[in-house]
Amino acid sequence: MKSLVVEPLTADTIPTDQIRVSRDDIDIRSGECRVAVRRAGICGTDLQILEGYAGFAGVPGHEFVGTVETAPLGDRHWLGQRVVGEIDVGCGDCDWCRSETANHCPGRTVLGIVGRAGAFASHLSLPAANFHAVPDAISDEAAVLVEPTAAACEILIQVDIGPRARVAVVGDGRMALLVGQVLRTTGASVTLLGKHDRKLRVAKNLGLTVGRSSDDIPTSSFDVTVDVTGRPAGLTRAMELVRPRGTVVMKSTFHGETPVTLWPAIVDEITLVGSRCGPFADAIALLSSGRVETAPLLAATYALEDFEAAFTAARSDLKVMLRP
Repeated sequence: MKSLVVEPLTADTIPTDQIRVSRDDIDIRSGECRVAVRRAGICGTDLQILEGYAGFAGVPGHEFVGTVETAPLGDRHWLGQRVVGEIDVGCGDCDWCRSETANHCPGRTVLGIVGRAGAFASHLSLPAANFHAVPDAISDEAAVLVEPTAAACEILIQVDIGPRARVAVVGDGRMALLVGQVLRTTGASVTLLGKHDRKLRVAKNLGLTVGRSSDDIPTSSFDVTVDVTGRPAGLTRAMELVRPRGTVVMKSTFHGETPVTLWPAIVDEITLVGSRCGPFADAIALLSSGRVETAPLLAATYALEDFEAAFTAARSDLKVMLRP
């Protein structure tokens, strides 16, 4: 077994010594399944973990597809199946868990983010209740993107977006490209605003309307704006572009603070919506049908031992994956 371990970030930490490949056995928790990881995706949150996000130390990674190798007696039907997994594991007893919203359980662990070793490893541990079977129509590479596609689908649960809505997605990275495609399924007019010509070409080839975030766009132009930049300035731009009584969806997670002037949100009665994990079944359906395309987002796949090159590529390319 092997895993990629991030050491605690301190003032004395040398960046090149912060990450190492471990050959130690991987702990499989009681009552959970052992999954052999086939592919794992590097996302913006993983890059932020290297900057100290959530104070995480251990094995990162939460986007994965794998094969179930071991399972408790009642879950043996999962053995040999190709699966993806929801990343939040709740206590099972609180009101949040009973209402099937374990992502807000106060005692939850989160795969590769909070209190639980993640997917940048040959194997991981998850309860079978978190699994979703991957249809044959979805490749391993596309399956890795089920989790972020589900996070994009969560916006449709939180915000009423109809075919007459004007939507701006602020950002042009991998998550922004998924959000743009998912929101377009409502029939809404979706414009993706970015700053990288290469990524904007990908968006345009996916059929999205594109523009540059620095363009002189009139304020109050959109009913809904979504910040998917992964940068503090993205929220400010999203707030500038939304109309009075419109909705700003916050999808960026990053280490540090976000300086933002809030009085315009009060004066214009803007709704701010935090948005995180979402419905895997909806994401799998969109990927299976081809309504959300992933192939144009795929940049490269690296062996776990080549993690330095992989993280460097992920800072500028679209979806970079690890092959544990």
